Amino acid sequence: MSDPAQSSLNSKPTLASKPFGLWERTLALRYLRTKRKNGGVAIISIISFVGVMLAVMVLIVTMSIMNGFRAELVNRIAGFNGHIYLQGPAINGSGREAMLSRLRAIPGVVQAAPIVEAQAMVIGPNQVSGAIVRGMRAADVKATTLVSKTLKDGSMRGFGEGEEGGDLVLAGSGLAESLGVKAGDSMTIISASGGATAFGAAPRRKPYTVDGVFTVGMSQYDAAFVYMPLEQAQLFFGRGDSVDVIEVKLDDPDHTEAMAPAVMKAAGSGTVITTWLDRNRAYLGALVVERNAMRLILMGIVAIAAMNIISGLIMLVKNKSRDIAILRTMGASRGAVLRIFFMVGSIVGVSGALTGLVFGSLICVYIDPIQQLIEFVTGTKVFASDVYFLSRLPAKIDWGEVALVMLWSILASFVATLPPAWQAARLDPVEALRYE
Repeated sequence: MSDPAQSSLNSKPTLASKPFGLWERTLALRYLRTKRKNGGVAIISIISFVGVMLAVMVLIVTMSIMNGFRAELVNRIAGFNGHIYLQGPAINGSGREAMLSRLRAIPGVVQAAPIVEAQAMVIGPNQVSGAIVRGMRAADVKATTLVSKTLKDGSMRGFGEGEEGGDLVLAGSGLAESLGVKAGDSMTIISASGGATAFGAAPRRKPYTVDGVFTVGMSQYDAAFVYMPLEQAQLFFGRGDSVDVIEVKLDDPDHTEAMAPAVMKAAGSGTVITTWLDRNRAYLGALVVERNAMRLILMGIVAIAAMNIISGLIMLVKNKSRDIAILRTMGASRGAVLRIFFMVGSIVGVSGALTGLVFGSLICVYIDPIQQLIEFVTGTKVFASDVYFLSRLPAKIDWGEVALVMLWSILASFVATLPPAWQAARLDPVEALRYE
């Protein structure tokens, strides 16, 4: 009969517990806080933490700015222009007003406006500049809120009303500034498509009074467009009673392709349809390509930052080889050792990613004050409107994309943690203690 005391002495101590149990978590946190002189890698852990944090922050800020840039650009393009354009012989003649009524009756259509649009030369006190003159009815211009609600000088009270209202125009702020005119001033518009004379076609020249100056916030439009009453534009450019295009606006520009068949049916035969997506496909396509490329590059930077965790854990495993051997002789399984060092690296990666999320989100929320502060300190324009089309640095947080960033950064941290943790789990306790 065996002695119970002898059996107790011969029994092997164990550290068995549930995976990621209390003692495993406690030991992982202790290793994480251990100073270098005691065999820890606190400084390297801090560097790894900061690297992951900065990479995630930069990725979130960059993608949010690109999302904001695209949203601002699309909103201004879709707000300033129409969403569906009708051209062809059917838009002129006696049936045009009936066509406009049918178009306006379509659910989702908020505006259907006949337009005359032509290039011209504009002369002001300072210089001569090229411009695009857009002829629209006064009511349609007022319905284009991106123009009528952004007048920084003058008003639209007399635009298109009576004989005097026909000689009033609206000018973009960039164009007005370059010409040196403001509300109430006169500028001369010259059209190459003038009236016929005995010596051929002669340019048409006429002075107009600036009734208001609008600011869309997109330099491409502010520096080029002049609005003129439709009847005056038809007369000035020799269109007679015809128009160049019928512009249809929808309540949601994203439904343009879905609404196109209904608009085509209401317009009838003899019309050709194009959309704002067709006219701006180059812009939108370039933004998509740039966004995807930037996302891949920055995700690579996050992965590189996560690789710093490997060096820190390898040094920790080397410094703690004696502790690992003792744990193994006390009954700790290889899985327990792997989980301990996996948690050490994961805590660094996950905490860095969460901190980067917080700082990145704060930067996006307060992007305008930050831009103003940088411009004030450096004395330079961070976001030049003449280069990027917009007058301010936009930022729009896409939380779905933020979730993807967080998932990628945490996954990269986990992957970077596994090799050194696996090395620690496979450490032979006899070999580790032989040289101690």
